Amino acid sequence: MTTDAVQTSAPRLFAGQLRSTSVGILILITLIAFEEMAVAPALPTIARDLHGLGAYGWAFTGFLVANVLGMVVSGQLSDTRGPRTPLAVGMLAFIGGLLTSGTATTMLQLVGGRVVQGLGGGLLITAIYVVIGERYPQATQPKVFAALASAWVVPSLVGPVLSGAITEHVGWRWVFLGLLPLVLLGSALMLPVLRSLRRPMGRRGDGVGPRRVVRALAVAVGIAVLEQAGQHPTPLWLGVGVPGLVALVWGLRGLLPAGTVRARRGVPSTIALRGLLAGAFFGAEAMVPLSLTIQHGFGATQAGLPLACSGLTWAVGSWWQGREVRGDEQVRRVRLVRCGYSMIALGVLGIAVSVTTGGGALLAYPAWALAGLGAGMTMATLSVLLLRYTNDVDRGADSASLQLADVTSSAVTTGVGGVLIAAATAGSLGFTTAFVTLDLAMVAIALVGALAAGRLRSPGAARQVAHDLSIDR
Repeated sequence: MTTDAVQTSAPRLFAGQLRSTSVGILILITLIAFEEMAVAPALPTIARDLHGLGAYGWAFTGFLVANVLGMVVSGQLSDTRGPRTPLAVGMLAFIGGLLTSGTATTMLQLVGGRVVQGLGGGLLITAIYVVIGERYPQATQPKVFAALASAWVVPSLVGPVLSGAITEHVGWRWVFLGLLPLVLLGSALMLPVLRSLRRPMGRRGDGVGPRRVVRALAVAVGIAVLEQAGQHPTPLWLGVGVPGLVALVWGLRGLLPAGTVRARRGVPSTIALRGLLAGAFFGAEAMVPLSLTIQHGFGATQAGLPLACSGLTWAVGSWWQGREVRGDEQVRRVRLVRCGYSMIALGVLGIAVSVTTGGGALLAYPAWALAGLGAGMTMATLSVLLLRYTNDVDRGADSASLQLADVTSSAVTTGVGGVLIAAATAGSLGFTTAFVTLDLAMVAIALVGALAAGRLRSPGAARQVAHDLSIDR
């Protein structure tokens, strides 16, 4: 499916039949974002209170494994039964996870609640992509993704601070239980949407069957092992990381569309470029506060401000791609992606410069704001293009693949960063060398993305360009 026609005026997000869908989706995404931002500051207190510091890491690992599994299962269910089932189960699981975590009396119960939350979040995020593709006209979809990006801004800015204040003055249980009324409100608004969603007609998608669940588990375990190896690069964990990497690759080969590695035109190229984007941006972002702390002695607030800046500019970039512009939309979106990747490359390069110069620490603020602008523009554009190129049969599986590309590539690059920092801590290389090496690697990934942006043109558009060139000759 191509979109070379001139854009017409897009229906408004909060008008008519789209109102309840838009409000419900935004509430759910905001709460998922807040929960993700809020748990980390509260978890040390929770682990001490429940006498479970030894299981601290499992609260994150269990969530991650269940989240990946939820994404894949959601794509499977959406393609066979429609998004109604994963949305309903996802909302119930998210609510159940909040209740289980908020009433936990042991660390085991807390980890169990986090697992259920992760499963619910994974089911929801993929199903929401399917709903966007099914319910919203193509001209409105860019605006939806701009709104989704905005829904992450407030949780990113206030989530950690509010979570800390609630934990300290009210009690950590309300970090979970306090979200319940809002989750119930968002779920109630989505009920009419659930009733109106149709079941898929015709043949089932190619990605149906228990083998996909097994491969999803392999990917989830592989990601978890690589993250642990990156955080604890001991000989033991590095040795375990090898079979973890094998499991990850094996799982992805069965879950991602054929041609993803080669960035074949159409759906595979959008997924490949989303992986490059997540790897380059989040791999560098994970080390920004640490580099400012170690290299320049910044406190926690100063070191975290570049991330707040990028959160705001991310929303601006997403809004920019959602503007209604006349002309060839596909050409415009390829340019947006190329420009966004270039901004990320320049931003990460600015971080590298700030690390190596004594007086250049403040460069990190505008540099990372520029990177956030490019990332917001690019990620939303790639989401739009995925829905343009996929079809009714495979929309769920393709949406799940997009999420998998994000999670996998960011886990790999942040793991590499962890290994470099561990080597610097052990004295094998200097911290400046570790930070600059990582940043330059992320710049290279971003430049590959900018060069590969032309692969985003649909196969039909590429053939038309070749035909026009042959006529000109």
